[in-house]
Amino acid sequence: MKIAIASDHRGVEYKNEVIEFLKNKNYEIVDCSPENTPTDDYPDFAFKVCHKVVEKEAEIGILVCRTGIGMSIAANKVKGIRCAKINSVEDATLCRNDNGANVMTFNYTDGMENIKKYIEAFLSAEVLNDERHKRRVNKIIKYEMGEYNEL
Repeated sequence: MKIAIASDHRGVEYKNEVIEFLKNKNYEIVDCSPENTPTDDYPDFAFKVCHKVVEKEAEIGILVCRTGIGMSIAANKVKGIRCAKINSVEDATLCRNDNGANVMTFNYTDGMENIKKYIEAFLSAEVLNDERHKRRVNKIIKYEMGEYNEL
């Protein structure tokens, strides 16, 4: 599996640890933020990762910043992306099972051991395994494409 990853300047240390962790598990990594500066802007990195996922140059995206909130907001502006901010192993599993998330982000203050657990759960979770969840995600996709109007 190929994974695109990026961080802003505040998440570089964690991003590098995540990359090493994933490489040790034999994942192929595309680093979309090989260099960071103190004035970089997280949306640029979120967009780079998301475009890799949408263009099928990576199957999954991981975004690293201090809270994960800004990255998630930016990522979800890219058509075809369903990014979830993960706070637990349960979140990591359910966002894939129920929402078909293809990009994740997290709060790096949760600590590296927890982050590794989140990533493992996200990567191993079954995607959209229930018909009602597929129906709901399809509504989101259709809305994004301008094909679904609210009731």
